[in-house]
Amino acid sequence: MTIIEKIIAHHSRKERVSPGDIEDVEIDVRLARDFGGANVVKNMVEFGLSVDNRTRTFFTFDCNPTGSDQKYAANQQICRLFARENELRVFDIDAGIGTHLAIDKGLAVPGGTLVSTDSHANILGAIGCFGQGMGDQDIAASWAKGSVWFKVPETVKITLIGERSNDLSAKDIVLNLLQRFGSNQLLGYAIELYGKEVYKLSLDERITVSSMATEMGAIILFIPPNENIISYCRQHSENEFSPVFADNNARYAKEFVLDLSEFLPSVSLPGKPHNVVPLTQVKGTEIDSVFIGSCTNGRIEDLRVVADILNGRKITPGVVLKIVPATDEIWRQALDEGLIHIFKDSGALVSNAGCAGCASGQVGQNGPGETTLSTGNRNFPGKQGKGDVYLSSPAIAAASAIAGYITTADAIPDHPPIRSVVQMKGTYKKTEHDRLEQPPEILTGKVWLIPEDNIDTDMIFHNRHLAITDVSEMGKFTFGNMMGWENFADLAESGDIIITGRNFGAGSSRQQAVDCFKALGCQAILARSFGAIYERNAINSGFLVLVYEDIEFLGLRSRDEVKIDLINSLIVNNSNGRKMSLRPISNVQLQIYKAGGILGNLKG
Repeated sequence: MTIIEKIIAHHSRKERVSPGDIEDVEIDVRLARDFGGANVVKNMVEFGLSVDNRTRTFFTFDCNPTGSDQKYAANQQICRLFARENELRVFDIDAGIGTHLAIDKGLAVPGGTLVSTDSHANILGAIGCFGQGMGDQDIAASWAKGSVWFKVPETVKITLIGERSNDLSAKDIVLNLLQRFGSNQLLGYAIELYGKEVYKLSLDERITVSSMATEMGAIILFIPPNENIISYCRQHSENEFSPVFADNNARYAKEFVLDLSEFLPSVSLPGKPHNVVPLTQVKGTEIDSVFIGSCTNGRIEDLRVVADILNGRKITPGVVLKIVPATDEIWRQALDEGLIHIFKDSGALVSNAGCAGCASGQVGQNGPGETTLSTGNRNFPGKQGKGDVYLSSPAIAAASAIAGYITTADAIPDHPPIRSVVQMKGTYKKTEHDRLEQPPEILTGKVWLIPEDNIDTDMIFHNRHLAITDVSEMGKFTFGNMMGWENFADLAESGDIIITGRNFGAGSSRQQAVDCFKALGCQAILARSFGAIYERNAINSGFLVLVYEDIEFLGLRSRDEVKIDLINSLIVNNSNGRKMSLRPISNVQLQIYKAGGILGNLKG
């Protein structure tokens, strides 16, 4: 049998299994991340399930280890509460990437099995352990039952012959494999990787290679453990284990022999990880940012390579370098070895351990028009932001951060080059703001009565939406964080007028809390008073904010129609004819309103 056949046979208590068999496989290690973890909890609770074995079940918070995203923070807390109730261990936001922790903490061992809500759980092939990424229902089932069904895959054997050149990194090796096999030639297969140079790969290098089995479409990429790997696992784990190796007469679906001496330092072009080209083809391409980290290249050996190149040098002006170790232990080791000092002296940003650029909740994302060189494993459009992402080894990434363009350490210029001036590639473009007609001095519209004081800008437009810059997209989030008014945007009509209490718009300076009403077509907000910054923002954007002394006389009900006379400072309830005075608006406010905003006044 092959490696995966032996592991599945052992964990399904069978003498033998064959490709195509579906077996109930016992799972030694069961992980749920902050991404997907809350859904695992939801499934467990909704179906009334209990945890099969607490000592084998863990949460790992690695997608958003900064806790900076409120949805992630909510999910993390859901997981923490479930963990307390069920006495489960949580590797919280200070720990690092779950699959790396499984190896370094000795949870997973050669010959074992692991599942996670991480699609790169097959990274465990680096130590000869079967790891698999699964959806939240699969994980919930494994937590409750201790096992899950699995179809035994066919296995492909790849042997690398020839010598490895000194400038060929582990990342280059797997990029060359990607270039050779693409994203679907090995789809659904398990891979076993052999060869003299493969045998000598360190743990960190094995992790790099195995981590990109997913991008090759493979179930897992096994690198049979050598003495060093076995020793490392025994030192870090209290669990007894027997490494699993393929039989000499194992049957493989396909076998390939590739010459490692023909492999070249390579880069993956934006959009598709398998669109790999030799480094020479893209050398000189200007970049805006560099990300070094991820489950593929966030180990201590990666950081040492980076530090060796950065030592005594500065990142070129105009380029941002972001470095994220894979685990907190690696972070501390980098600190003890002086690597963090080198990174900071070079001008790099160093974040706490985690997935970083591969997950939207941590450093590493890029913006429209930005070109990033990343050591991650994926560069699908939108995966690491809205810009272009090239994939490379840590050495190429570090050298390129200094040069300002894709290059190697031996070709870094003595002085930073003058960066070329390019047209802005972002989403903004010049538009005409000329009005076809002057805004009305007499307004007519239906009212919304919101008799509350101190409505703050987080209630009006929550900070989780602050990255939105297109005003037309803001309206749907209006009052989305205000209890009882969450569906306001669905009910509002163009021309509406809002009447509320004191200190409307308290809180932050966010312009979106004004623009969201404009996006909905609201004409004005009437209040007893406004937050100072909010009032300025509204006036300067040409949105009417009006102050009343006492609105009770009008006898208004929600959705009554009113008429507002700006020049005479009057409001009339059209349903009963009652009228009252408003505080007169200043000439400055009126002038800005007629110009469509303060910037309209400045237009030549």
